[in-house]
Amino acid sequence: MNITILGAGAYALGLALRFNKNDNKIIIWSAVKEEIDTLTKTKMNERALPNVKMPNNFVYTENIEKAIDGSDIVVIAVATKFLSGVCDTIKPYVKDKHIVIASKGIEQDTYLFASNIVKTKLKTKKLCTISGPSFAKDMAKDELVGLSLATTNNKTKEAVIKALSSDTLKIRATKDFLGVELCGTMKNVIAVTSGMLDGMDVSESTKAMFLTESINDTRKLIKKLGGNEKTIMSFAGFGDILLTCTSESSRNYSFGKLLGSGASKKELDEYLKNNTVEGVYTLESIYGLIKSKRVSMPFIDFVYDVVFGHRKSNEIIQFLKEKE
Repeated sequence: MNITILGAGAYALGLALRFNKNDNKIIIWSAVKEEIDTLTKTKMNERALPNVKMPNNFVYTENIEKAIDGSDIVVIAVATKFLSGVCDTIKPYVKDKHIVIASKGIEQDTYLFASNIVKTKLKTKKLCTISGPSFAKDMAKDELVGLSLATTNNKTKEAVIKALSSDTLKIRATKDFLGVELCGTMKNVIAVTSGMLDGMDVSESTKAMFLTESINDTRKLIKKLGGNEKTIMSFAGFGDILLTCTSESSRNYSFGKLLGSGASKKELDEYLKNNTVEGVYTLESIYGLIKSKRVSMPFIDFVYDVVFGHRKSNEIIQFLKEKE
């Protein structure tokens, strides 16, 4: 099949390598000229995915029409804040192609999940979302990973599974878009808090208690918003939360650790400047969403107050003690 990857960041390139494993033809698009020029010349994006070289058969372009023309599957792997604009750009060209969303999070102004944005903008039913415990570096190394695939379209499900699944990539399908996307959103916020606890040097037992509480809160939130609470035990749920919230390879976790260790505002701002910390962007979005839906989520309220300077990180222990 012909696969178009929109985005040239770490996860976009990791996915490209996995699609390539199944002998698909890969074309990578980015709106950033420097990324395309560097990939064309060196076959690498050192800043995003160090020491990983792309195959010689990959094609790179800034031309969106060229990128999508003749494609069977279009993979959207850009940061959520750019998703709406990218959809506007590709709308004239996608027609009846299968769309795979790899972007995670909620749009800040509208509180829409990625799938809602794409459905609204592109008016397509050939749509799916993928999510699960899969660091880009592990995708690139062809490590064994599992992904949840949310879709209500059987043809899209079959096409994506055929193009992407392999002996080192297991896909489990579900129809629960909301549950998969909410888990992919919440795990970044949970990771910030988990890192914060590590920065405070609390015990492993306390960190495990927090993770249990946050997983249960996420399960309840999925149900309240109309999703399937069982999704919390999927690759997109427990799997991704476990990975992101226990590893310093996660930028969300690393940022949280800085918070918990008492880093200065200057240090925190510098980290945010040099790293994409989706949990911070996501936190504002999920905070706005639960307020608009009038859903009580004390955990989100607490983390929001810490990240934006209204409370101290060391107050989390008392918060956990008092939390119902």
